[in-house]
Amino acid sequence: MEIRDDMAVTECFGQRREVSLMLMTESVAVGDYVLIQAGGFAFERVEAQRAEESLALMAELLESGGDACIRPLGNA
Repeated sequence: MEIRDDMAVTECFGQRREVSLMLMTESVAVGDYVLIQAGGFAFERVEAQRAEESLALMAELLESGGDACIRPLGNA
C-alpha cells in the first residue's frame, strides 16, 4: 500500500500492518507480494501468481479457523 524508507504498509484480508524491509535482499515496489515473518520483517518477494494461489488457499484456511498470510504491498 505504501513504502517509505525501510518500512512498508501492507494489507492482507483487510488487515493493515507496518513491516520492516530491512531483511529484503531485493527491491520491492507497491503491488509486490512479500513473505513476512512473525516479528514484522518482510524477507522474500513472491511472484504474483504464486502469491494469489496461496492467498486463495489461505482464505479457505481462515474460513475454517486457521491463521496464515502472505501480505501484498498494495492492491495488486
